[in-house]
Amino acid sequence: MDLRERWKTDRLPAAMYDYAVQNGPISHIGARLLWGYDISHLRQNIEAQDPDALTLDIPCGGGIAIQDNPRHVAADLSRTMLDRARGRGAALVQTDINKLPFPSSTFDLCVTYNGLHCLPDPENAIRELSRVLRPGGTLRGTTIVRGAGRDRVITALRRLNLFGPTGTRSDLRRWLTSAGLTDVHLTPSGAVTGFTARKPADNEDAPPPTIR
Repeated sequence: MDLRERWKTDRLPAAMYDYAVQNGPISHIGARLLWGYDISHLRQNIEAQDPDALTLDIPCGGGIAIQDNPRHVAADLSRTMLDRARGRGAALVQTDINKLPFPSSTFDLCVTYNGLHCLPDPENAIRELSRVLRPGGTLRGTTIVRGAGRDRVITALRRLNLFGPTGTRSDLRRWLTSAGLTDVHLTPSGAVTGFTARKPADNEDAPPPTIR
């Protein structure tokens, strides 16, 4: 079973992960022990969301970042996650972050919390999120990164087919800028890095593409 199908169809890892994240004491202790991460940074990132923005939240998991309003679109590949998010007030969509079914320049805000490290192609996912952002819109998120003291844990989870290639902090910055995003701000905490970036407005010059 490939990584995408694992998260799409395997109910147990999805349910276990969501239970841990939604449980305050477990999430605080687990994040600190596994990743050296202060999970209050995630809560602060979520609280900084504009509740009036048309928002795409992917992967939404069980709905930890869902705002209770119809302008919040919660999406995930996993039906298990969407079932757990049901009833939180958002529109729910089952979809692949690498092939988003939305027109370009749709959303004011895209958020992606604790998901990029689980993807087979996180760079393409960021390109898709940038595509559906309107000019002047913001991307916010968090992801686990290599090179921050927890590489053995990451390797073990990759062998269990739960994590994808998982980039370094430098990779993350490169993915954001090569997707045409600017004002990139990274906030490291242990092996987790929070990030914000902005899609240039129509009257601004986009950065030159990264040559690879």
